[in-house]
Amino acid sequence: MPTHILIILGHPSANSFCSALADTYTHAAKTAGHEVRVLRLGDLAFDPVLHHGYSQIQPLEPDLLSAQSDILWATHLTFVFPIWWGGIPALMKGFIDRVFLPGFAFKYQTGKAFPDKLLSGRTAHLLATLDTPPWYYRWFYRMPGIHQMRKTALGLCGVETTKTLLLGPVLGSTAAQRDRWLEQAGALIGKGSFHVHRQSRAVVRHDHQGDSSL
Repeated sequence: MPTHILIILGHPSANSFCSALADTYTHAAKTAGHEVRVLRLGDLAFDPVLHHGYSQIQPLEPDLLSAQSDILWATHLTFVFPIWWGGIPALMKGFIDRVFLPGFAFKYQTGKAFPDKLLSGRTAHLLATLDTPPWYYRWFYRMPGIHQMRKTALGLCGVETTKTLLLGPVLGSTAAQRDRWLEQAGALIGKGSFHVHRQSRAVVRHDHQGDSSL
């Protein structure tokens, strides 16, 4: 049965390896028969700062209202993002602050310690790139960015993260290594990723000429 999949690219750059991963995952999902929508946060027009916390209502920009509609449409969410300073990018954090609001994603009830999970019934995949070796990030840093997404963000709202893919270190990686990572991304959701990952090699090579933008 086709799934409604919303892919959220948390990297601000369309020329990043994360963008290539999102393209590969999108192609694989469509090839497997799923209905797919893609949100590239770098293309959205919104203020990522929740200026007054939750003490005042901050009107949502049209792109964020559309994003909320996409989230309600989806039965599965896939976040593709780099790990920067151990956590998620500021743009992606700002998106979550502005979109996953009380009354939309969760709701506290008087006398209850934990909120109602308003996005229950949805699943999620997390695809994260690192310059740190994944084993080191997992065992020495204890994956703070992944736990933030799994537990304190998505989990609080009722979204169950079913698969997490940590890819790296991207800095200094070869084209063959990146091809394998792209294949892994496509395999998370279905077959048919080969065509996209071959097209993405030029983007990835350009992205890593002297930088670690992931």
